[in-house]
Amino acid sequence: MIVLSVDSGIEKTGFSLFSKSNSSIDYKISGLIFTSKDFKIEKRFKIIYDILRKTVRKYKPDKIILERLFFFRNQKTVISIGQVQGVVMLLASQYNIPLEFLTPLQIKQAVTGYGQADKQSVRKMLELTLKLRKKIKEDDEIDAIACGLAYCYLNRVKK
Repeated sequence: MIVLSVDSGIEKTGFSLFSKSNSSIDYKISGLIFTSKDFKIEKRFKIIYDILRKTVRKYKPDKIILERLFFFRNQKTVISIGQVQGVVMLLASQYNIPLEFLTPLQIKQAVTGYGQADKQSVRKMLELTLKLRKKIKEDDEIDAIACGLAYCYLNRVKK
């Protein structure tokens, strides 16, 4: 099973791909989609859509995972995240890919063993667990990797 996880954002959207089977979870790739504040919102959505569509066509994921939105202090941020999630939902629908959500608590609990872990703890655990070859600078990409790994941990296939 191929799992695509997406950390939605208008300026930066992180994504990662995992392959999971009965006995293994393999981190494949991750990346970050940047969109310029100079572009109109519809162009920014199209950039995100186009890159994720190419990723879906190339890797043919069986499932797409998003982080469930909870409470945000900044309403402008939560709206743009919701809009980008809408783009991802449309893509999932067009390619008939089931979509699931995980809460931030589920992700942190699955990755670190502690649901209130901070970003640095999540980053460190991913680096240790996955033996990441490249240094990942952006939190959005780390969040996408954590979301994908958490889904794989929480949905291990039982023999």
